[in-house]
Amino acid sequence: MNIVSWNVNGIRAVIRNGFLGWHQEYKPDILCLQEIKALPEQLEENVVNLPNYHCYWNPAKRKGYSGTATFSKYEPMEIILNPLSLCRDEGRIIQTNFKDFILFNIYFPNGQKDDERLKFKLDFYDAFFEYAKDLISRGKKLVVCGDYNTAHKEIDLKNPKSNEKRSGFLPIEREYLDRMLNMGFIDTFRYFHKDEIKYTWWSYRFKAREKNVGWRIDYFMVTKNMVANVKDSKILDDVYGSDHCPIELILEF
Repeated sequence: MNIVSWNVNGIRAVIRNGFLGWHQEYKPDILCLQEIKALPEQLEENVVNLPNYHCYWNPAKRKGYSGTATFSKYEPMEIILNPLSLCRDEGRIIQTNFKDFILFNIYFPNGQKDDERLKFKLDFYDAFFEYAKDLISRGKKLVVCGDYNTAHKEIDLKNPKSNEKRSGFLPIEREYLDRMLNMGFIDTFRYFHKDEIKYTWWSYRFKAREKNVGWRIDYFMVTKNMVANVKDSKILDDVYGSDHCPIELILEF
């Protein structure tokens, strides 16, 4: 089984940039999209109900903002939109419960706007951690994918020193990812590619992607009881269409 996660920075924009052709060729078993920035009624039927997939949309109430979508060849046992009480109007989480694991497709908030939004981002992390801890205590296997909006270590961005005071690489944000690992999660890309330098997001400015001046802020995190089922974790940085590239998790049951 393969799961692909991709912050598309606008589903309509990525469709114009070849998304459907890429999908037709790649055909992941499960596809998780973040920052869709659209309501289903604004899209063509062949996107809303992607053929051969069970399709779940969680748009933000505000048009042109946030939102997530999950497409799965396997029908989940349960779907929960916005399981956290925090910011349910922003469409940031889709939880799909499968027989062998629980999948979270999450678009974590960006904290760059101001101090209030940074606090909201950290509150969101806190709320999700509490929710996840309960599931972990019951022995559930979790996969948490999406745009975390935080680079964890210096290896995860091109210019760590010049970004130490910028949201996305602040010490407190990085500590939250430390906390997640201490809870029992594994950063799957680092598990398989300890020292490999690859990024998942590049600014549209200054030809950043062309120069590979990027950040790794998109992750597949899994609980330790899932590690035996994980066969690889990849960054698909040859796929264009957004300022993020897709990431992929290979599972075997």
